[in-house]
Amino acid sequence: MSDLQRFALLGGMNLFVHRTNKFKTILAQLVFHRALRREDVTATALFPAVLQRGSAGFPTRQLLAYRLEELYGSELSAEVVKKGERLLVSFCVELVNDRYLPGEKGLLARCLEILSEVVARPVTEGQAFRLEYVSQEKEQHEKVIRGLVNDKAAYALERCLQEMCAAEPFGVFKYGTLAELATLEPENLYGFYRRFLAESPVDLHICGEVDALEVKELAERIFSFPRNGAAEIPVTLVRKQDGEVRYVREEMDVNQGKLVLGFRTGIKYGDDNYFPLLMYNGILGGFPHSKLFLNVREKASLAYYAYSRLEKHKGLMVVSSGIEAGNYGRALEIINRQVESIAAGEVSDEEFDNTWQGLRNHLLVEDDHQELVVNRAIDGELAGCLEDTDGLLARLAAVKPDDVVRVARDVKLDTVYFLAGKEGGRG
Repeated sequence: MSDLQRFALLGGMNLFVHRTNKFKTILAQLVFHRALRREDVTATALFPAVLQRGSAGFPTRQLLAYRLEELYGSELSAEVVKKGERLLVSFCVELVNDRYLPGEKGLLARCLEILSEVVARPVTEGQAFRLEYVSQEKEQHEKVIRGLVNDKAAYALERCLQEMCAAEPFGVFKYGTLAELATLEPENLYGFYRRFLAESPVDLHICGEVDALEVKELAERIFSFPRNGAAEIPVTLVRKQDGEVRYVREEMDVNQGKLVLGFRTGIKYGDDNYFPLLMYNGILGGFPHSKLFLNVREKASLAYYAYSRLEKHKGLMVVSSGIEAGNYGRALEIINRQVESIAAGEVSDEEFDNTWQGLRNHLLVEDDHQELVVNRAIDGELAGCLEDTDGLLARLAAVKPDDVVRVARDVKLDTVYFLAGKEGGRG
């Protein structure tokens, strides 16, 4: 379990120091926050890949890799994550804690300097990114966008959420669109990056066996981005289902149909009812002992897989399954029956206890992974409820079966999406 300390640094950066002696490595994660907007999501998703090609001090990927290798094989990465109706751009460096390297000192400082260098001092040609890097990364990004369709389960899930939230920012695909990608050139992408760096709220998370005040001094010395004041990010809209259920069917050359049901819960992470909802989702489809797995997959043999999951910051739940096209009606009926059964109070002691134990184990396991420790803090910061493992376990322990049934009655079906095969409905 980590001890979390928070500092406000110059330039509007927030520093979160997760002190723990469970790891022999240190994870440093620089996180920029951006409102999820159709007009700039593609640029937001693209420029981190361009930055990783090299920096002013290490202008090629090879030179950057050599430098990281010299720093005891430290690793640098970047990713884009959607949480509610905001996009998080995260740059990470993972390194060995020099407490375990005899005669070595200052490794964290050197790695933070590399992190700052990559983010703030890109390779440029005039007032633009290097043309070669942008062109090559655009080709790769196009493959990412087009490649979604190759994973039919992920594609169906994304399409359901897009249909469900078509009029909301959450319906935006986190990697953007091919149309927007085509408009991005070295000059306008660099201009966007400069604005992004200047106005996006930014947090720095450091997780490991470190001294918080020493880390604070390092961060203040090393990170000095040009800032214009952090832009306000609108609160994610969470609403209840208030209309007719929408049914969407799409046909594609697939061998297995994908049935996805989107529900609105009206409950987001940080709400008092979130842990009862978490238990509800676990009982419904979060584990191998859950109702969906046992009744849709095992007993009825209607699905190759069947599970449910929460979009915690948006108040949504999705049920996803892989079925034969001819089983669409029966699968939909049985899935809905499982949802209705919980609302009717049909939750056994065994289902409740097994789900409680499974969720408890998940919370405990998070303490064993640095990236999960940081992710939990990010979730808590967004929800305004930063809590440690003991606090979260106490919330879980307070949930009673009646609480689960109560929240189940407010979970409403919004959208049914079915990805079917062509040739007369082949699954």
